[in-house]
Amino acid sequence: MENQQGLTVPRSFLTAMAVCFIALPVLVILVPGIHHESSISDVLGRLYKLHPVGQGAAHNDSNAHNLSDDGLFAPGFDEKSCLSRFQHRLYRKSERKPSAYLLSKLRSYEHLHRRCGLYTDPYNRTLTVIRSGEDVDDTTTGSITACKYLIWHPVNGLGNRMISLASTFLYALLTDRVLLADLTQDMADLFCEPFLGSPWILPLEFPLRNLARNGKLRFAHSAGKALKNSTLKVTPPDSPAKAPPFLFINLYQGKYADEPSSFYCDESQSFLRRVPCLSLLSDQYFVPSLFLIKSFKKEAIRLFPEKEAVYHHLVHYLMLPSNQAWELITRFYEANLAKADERIGLQVRVFEEQFIPILTDKILTCLQNQTHLPKIDNKKPKLSSSSSSPRNQTPTTTTTAVLITSLYPQFYQNLSTMYSNKQTVSGEVIKFYQPSHEGKQRFEDGEHNMKALVEIYLLSMCEKLVISADSTFGYAAQGLGANRAWILLRPGYGFLDSCVRDLSVEPCFQWPPPSRNCIGDRNNSGSSRHDDVTENVAYLKHCEDWKSGVKLVDVHEEL
Repeated sequence: MENQQGLTVPRSFLTAMAVCFIALPVLVILVPGIHHESSISDVLGRLYKLHPVGQGAAHNDSNAHNLSDDGLFAPGFDEKSCLSRFQHRLYRKSERKPSAYLLSKLRSYEHLHRRCGLYTDPYNRTLTVIRSGEDVDDTTTGSITACKYLIWHPVNGLGNRMISLASTFLYALLTDRVLLADLTQDMADLFCEPFLGSPWILPLEFPLRNLARNGKLRFAHSAGKALKNSTLKVTPPDSPAKAPPFLFINLYQGKYADEPSSFYCDESQSFLRRVPCLSLLSDQYFVPSLFLIKSFKKEAIRLFPEKEAVYHHLVHYLMLPSNQAWELITRFYEANLAKADERIGLQVRVFEEQFIPILTDKILTCLQNQTHLPKIDNKKPKLSSSSSSPRNQTPTTTTTAVLITSLYPQFYQNLSTMYSNKQTVSGEVIKFYQPSHEGKQRFEDGEHNMKALVEIYLLSMCEKLVISADSTFGYAAQGLGANRAWILLRPGYGFLDSCVRDLSVEPCFQWPPPSRNCIGDRNNSGSSRHDDVTENVAYLKHCEDWKSGVKLVDVHEEL
């Protein structure tokens, strides 16, 4: 055998190795189940990496670390414990960068979470105070409950939960409280642990865990009721005053809350700072109102000089998909979306089933007029099954993948049938995909929520996005991908257009306080003002799909 530079290897061995490298990947693909059950697939997974969007070559572990290193995450995380933390940016192009002040604030918060987290001495002392039910004063707060806590409770679907959890975390950052999330069983497997070395899931034995589920307890310990009835004396932060060990804040859909507007007043916040533990219920993205509270405004703007990036950064930091969810996301993406030249995400929320036929027409009009999905050429002959096969496409043929997420299968069936039977005017090949169609929304169902999370992330990986009006599911996907969507307008509500472009990628706060019912906002007669906040705040606009709602937008002039 000819002696080459380096090690000499017998030809038979080289042949055997070549067969292994060619045959084993084929075997993994062809044999059902082997990818997940055989240790061979683990070896191959380390040898061959999949190609995420925009990547011309396989990435290695160090490359993944570099791509995820925008400073949002603290160093020291183990990649295997949360693959999405190091890989999510490979599947999405975003120019949104966190501010240096936000990164500094997150590092400070992480220190607070470790110092005051579950089962630490401050945490155990706070539990003692909560169980006692006795009021605390400034001396007690300083010596016994040096750490303060904010409990988040889930309500409604996953879209509502994601936007309200992001809002609650920002409130925790602004008030220096430790966030503990009541991740019920139907959310237990969705997200990675966001804080290094310190859990964030509220323990089952926590005394206030059932507070949000018990109407009598909620009412008895309601911050809104207490402030409204003047049973709590609101005093400046430096004045000695007593406060209860815990309070319940009900921000669940503004119109149902206990005097929700009082929560957004400085005088209320000055008292709430004294309370060791706050328990909060919301299904809304109440971030815009946090930017209106005078004592929070300056800090909020420093954290997020780019107003449209608030949810984007908070959700990426706090709600990374678990390895189980990430595998489902990336597996579907690689199998169906990765090889397309362009990806269009379509999220369809049906509020009235009788409008499904009309809604189908609106969807088609919006896709063709706004996302440039090619129209069908009725003059060209019907495609045969062989001619529509990807194998017969010419090298110049472009392919567009349309991802449909809906509880109903009709939209996928109608659109895919329409485009599979005819050629397009551009010659472009259009493929439609729908991961699931559950038929109805199921609450307190972990498998249902897992599918929802997968679809929210898949939508955020598309270059173009169409979402349904009034849908928090669509809001969550749009903000996650920082991709300004087209909004499908609800049929039957007098809208002439099929869809409109959203003002920003931020979620809509659908139920803002109806008035500025704060002491500092009252006129000389003592009555509260009902001013439209969007008239005086440049970075707040009314939502395109929910006219009474407000959302954050970027402005380029000096505020």
